[in-house]
Amino acid sequence: MNRKQLAVNALIKYIAGLIIIALLLFVPAGTLHYPNGWLFISLLFIPMLMLGLVLLVKSPSLLEKRLKSKEERTAQTLVVKISALAFILSFITAGIDFRLDITCVPRGMVAVAAVILLVSYALYAEVMRENAYLSRTIEVQQEQKVVDKGLYSIVRHPMYAATVLLFLSIPLVLGSWISFAIMLVYPFAIVLRIRDEEKLLLKELDGYAEYTEKVKYRLIPFIW
Repeated sequence: MNRKQLAVNALIKYIAGLIIIALLLFVPAGTLHYPNGWLFISLLFIPMLMLGLVLLVKSPSLLEKRLKSKEERTAQTLVVKISALAFILSFITAGIDFRLDITCVPRGMVAVAAVILLVSYALYAEVMRENAYLSRTIEVQQEQKVVDKGLYSIVRHPMYAATVLLFLSIPLVLGSWISFAIMLVYPFAIVLRIRDEEKLLLKELDGYAEYTEKVKYRLIPFIW
């Protein structure tokens, strides 16, 4: 895929994602006057656009890998479905929660969650800078090497750690405790994903077994 085709493909997915999330939030809310919804969209899609432009210029191959989404492993397909369902239900319930005024996250906590969302996205970007082999699907690529520097020297799956922070901050930015309760499914789905992914890496990636001895924790330092 040449750079122009990649840019068009990325832009289409970006716009489609923006439209889908807007529909999932504002239709259940019954109004466009949903300040937390607009806050979340700004916090997510502006950095996403900036990161995409950087990858397009500096690492188009990595951007292309990040656009790939079809999983081949059965266990991973299940995890993706669970995560997508939690994601969709969390957005819909946040909109309904706002519409019916069922729960309310204090403004101070919304502000803290907004900072956590931005920090987690920055960590996500740093992981991509450190690891050129990142793909959205579970696979071992040709000539892939173990990355054990930077964030990878702290936990074995820093990208997943960043996404857990990101996903758990989203419902709080949206101002809904009900949405947050639903999104708690996501960390458990990530644990399943990591367990299956490590089976593949231990089997097919040279040096990964030694890496697991060096870096003990998968997701959270001193816990797991």
